[in-house]
Amino acid sequence: MKKYAVLMLLPALMAAPAVLAAPQGTLSVHILNQQTGLPSPGVTVTLEQQQQSGWTTLASGKTDDDGRIKSLYPQDKDMTPGVYRVTFKTGDYFHQQKAKTFFPEVPVLFSVSRTNEKLHIPLLLSQYGYSTYRGS
Repeated sequence: MKKYAVLMLLPALMAAPAVLAAPQGTLSVHILNQQTGLPSPGVTVTLEQQQQSGWTTLASGKTDDDGRIKSLYPQDKDMTPGVYRVTFKTGDYFHQQKAKTFFPEVPVLFSVSRTNEKLHIPLLLSQYGYSTYRGS
């Protein structure tokens, strides 16, 4: 019986390094248009990390039909503690909607305190205002 238990645990032990890597969805974003109550698809979002010499671009993507990017952080890297910035290119989005906006982009700075911490940044957006918070 003990041999059987060890054999059952072997695959889980072999997969442990993959589990410790930066998981899919380490950083996700979501945009909801407050004026329409609908998701905001096709919005370009960039991710940068603050360095002593300035900002280093890590990734960029576009929101899907549900207004989401499920995994913005590169999956082949660990998300280490530090200061990061996601920038939502809202001006381009409103231009495509044939609408004006006061904010051509929305930069959101945030701190990561633990390696590969799961983070979600939602953006509630309108032409002349926005709000954001640390989501789950």
